[in-house]
Amino acid sequence: MNTTAQRITDLLETHPVWDGHNDLPWAAREQVAYDLDRLDIGGDVASTHTDLPRLRRGGVGAQFWSVYVDAKWAGQKAVTATLEQVDFVRTMTSRYAGELALAVSAADVRAARESGRIASLMGAEGGHSIDSSLGALRMLHALGVRYLTLTHNDNVPWADSATDEPVLGGLSPFGREVVREMNRIGMVVDISHVSADTMRHALETSVAPVMFSHSSARAVCDHPRNVPDDVLAMLADNGGVCMVTFVPKFISPAVREWDLEAAEAAAAEDVHWADHTAYSAFIERYTQARPQPHATIDDVVAHVEHVREVAGVEHIGLGGDYDGVGQLPTGLEDVAGYPRLLEALAERGWSDEDLGRLTWSNALRVLEGVEAVSREVSATRGPSNARIEDTDVAGDS
Repeated sequence: MNTTAQRITDLLETHPVWDGHNDLPWAAREQVAYDLDRLDIGGDVASTHTDLPRLRRGGVGAQFWSVYVDAKWAGQKAVTATLEQVDFVRTMTSRYAGELALAVSAADVRAARESGRIASLMGAEGGHSIDSSLGALRMLHALGVRYLTLTHNDNVPWADSATDEPVLGGLSPFGREVVREMNRIGMVVDISHVSADTMRHALETSVAPVMFSHSSARAVCDHPRNVPDDVLAMLADNGGVCMVTFVPKFISPAVREWDLEAAEAAAAEDVHWADHTAYSAFIERYTQARPQPHATIDDVVAHVEHVREVAGVEHIGLGGDYDGVGQLPTGLEDVAGYPRLLEALAERGWSDEDLGRLTWSNALRVLEGVEAVSREVSATRGPSNARIEDTDVAGDS
């Protein structure tokens, strides 16, 4: 083992990777209907980016498991499916209790680390999972969900998404109340996937640190899923964290250009990305004729260093989005790849202290900060009874 590789191995013993977003629960739903006898992550699994042996090789010490459900599912169907995702994560952590520990607090994360297990937290990916109900939000929190991504790829009635046509210009009055209630109960406000104006409104409204669970820098790759520099500056003032993602079309300008050309070709055949099945089939055909460029570790490094430059080293983390995408950068093909990224950063002069912030300390600080705000706010304010039908008037934000 070379000197840099040994240095990273040693670093990960004390500052393991805390990853902001992994879609293994959805992969388990789609591939095997949650049957862990058929998808035994205790050994090597060929059909996913994630299993326990590779998490160990990757130096992962804490994982936010996404309890995502399809954004096209509305109302009660989305809430029910989210509950099924939560049930799977709880079942998974129970089945592999020697390796995984369900965590709902910073203290739980520390305890898991001390016991040699991977802390397993949950994040709900999209406001459709609460069906515009603060009661549903509180019940997800009671079941252990510790962040809510305000939108997924589509708008919700109270927040604009990055990849949908803007309707509200950010957050509606009810959307701001969702943020305030999340502050009160101690749920992290996740502003990946949301429009830039929604990002700004959330940062203006939240009195607790927020997070981007899996987003990169728009100045490096001009994709609406990425974070503009002015928002990164606001994030520093807020005390939050941007967990840089590995999704090729978000990090590589070449892949982004290819993706735009593919979307234009699809539209010419009247195939639109909102029809996921038809669009995926088109992209598969298009890729055979014109292969997608490859993203690399260097692309990820560029985003990490840009976020450090604009927001500061105290406000960066990692959110790979494993099992949520089909392709990943060369060298980061699965969850075992994190040490390679850290080695690349070390070779560019990153200190162990700053690498430790990136992998572990920043995420821990954000969760502790959210918990501290919750204790303070909940001491003076009870549960919100706001309802979207009473709060929002068309055109208000």
